[in-house]
Amino acid sequence: MGESTPLAPHASDRPRLLDQVRDAIRRRHYSLRTEETYMHWIKRFIYFSGKRHPKALGPAEVTAFLNHLARDLEVAASTQNQALSALLFLYREVLGTPLPWLDELERAQRPARVPTVLTRDEAQRLLAQMRGTQWLMASLMYGAGLRLRECLKLRVKDLDFGYRQIVVRDGKGAKDRVTMLPEPLVAPLHDQLARSRALHEDDVAAGHGTVELPHALARKHPRASYEWAWKFVSPSPRLSRDPRSGAIRRHHVYENYVIRAVKAAVRAARIAKHVSCHTLRHSFATHLLESGYDIRAVQELLGHADVSTTMIYTHVLNKGGRGVTSPLER
Repeated sequence: MGESTPLAPHASDRPRLLDQVRDAIRRRHYSLRTEETYMHWIKRFIYFSGKRHPKALGPAEVTAFLNHLARDLEVAASTQNQALSALLFLYREVLGTPLPWLDELERAQRPARVPTVLTRDEAQRLLAQMRGTQWLMASLMYGAGLRLRECLKLRVKDLDFGYRQIVVRDGKGAKDRVTMLPEPLVAPLHDQLARSRALHEDDVAAGHGTVELPHALARKHPRASYEWAWKFVSPSPRLSRDPRSGAIRRHHVYENYVIRAVKAAVRAARIAKHVSCHTLRHSFATHLLESGYDIRAVQELLGHADVSTTMIYTHVLNKGGRGVTSPLER
């Protein structure tokens, strides 16, 4: 008998589209949040297009979907950009057919808004209403200019007590930067690390003790996930199952743990402003500029690529009226 001819893979043997998308995202080490966001918008696009396969669709259908978001649903510009990024990824990285420039796309308008900023007194009143780990994380956002996600992902090795600085790893735009470690937070951080270390030692004794590592580090250094230096500064009070690997480990606290505490503190302090966690970062930048620090130094602490982004905080220095005295005061 002659050699049999190998069979070509059947269409049903190929991974489903969404599995291909998920695999492409994970090969590029995108975050779980990015994966969830891209999957959401790709599913929305498929349902909007009558459940047709994206290979049978093109720029016209993509434009129609994005225009529907802007025109009919009146989504924010950032939301439309999220959907656009997801679809560009789908066609470029998964289907291998990059989309040409979408000339007919109606872009959602990004409103020109100035950031909400707390006065120094309001910031102190807000922090005075908080306790424990929640107070510490809010203090890092106000005292060091960290974003909420940067604060959550802070690891033990990122705290440099000798030089009184914090190294922010893989911040917005996948950039690292260095910011200050305020003196009033040194002792509370040491206390927090002592509590975190006790949790870590309990986990190791129970046969766990690993932590999620960035990118391919877990393969290069298999024991690194057990090392104290890689642990989160603010670990979750309970173990959880990693949604990707299935491993049981201790992640950082969930972001709503801090968001809800800040909202409750705003109400308790009777601050009549729309305040979020990011308001603390806005206040950090504004108060540094009020104190006379150079805008370029503030830009580096915030991790802004362009100084024009940092300049939005100078509006407060004009005292609300561009330095003009009201005729009522005269």
